[in-house]
Amino acid sequence: MTHEQIGTGLPALVFIYDPNLVVSISQTEQMNKARDDLGDQVLFLIAKINTPEGDQLIAEHQASAAEILLFDTSGRLIKRQFALKNSSELIEWITLGGP
Repeated sequence: MTHEQIGTGLPALVFIYDPNLVVSISQTEQMNKARDDLGDQVLFLIAKINTPEGDQLIAEHQASAAEILLFDTSGRLIKRQFALKNSSELIEWITLGGP
């Protein structure tokens, strides 16, 4: 999925993916589990470092590797935190406004 989908009517969870960090693999696995539970209610996106699209999003939001960003339905950044969040924590973070 592309970052242009942010702000198109669904919340978007974006993970800043660095292939050199072990936590990146674990976090994407947890995101996939959360996606299985939430289905089409949330966009689950990856911003990979050292790619034009990823680096643009990272610069725009002053994000760091292994950071998770949550955007509301209008595309406003509302939460950010470093990985690792398990699937239950992600779901709570997205749906219930958890920390």
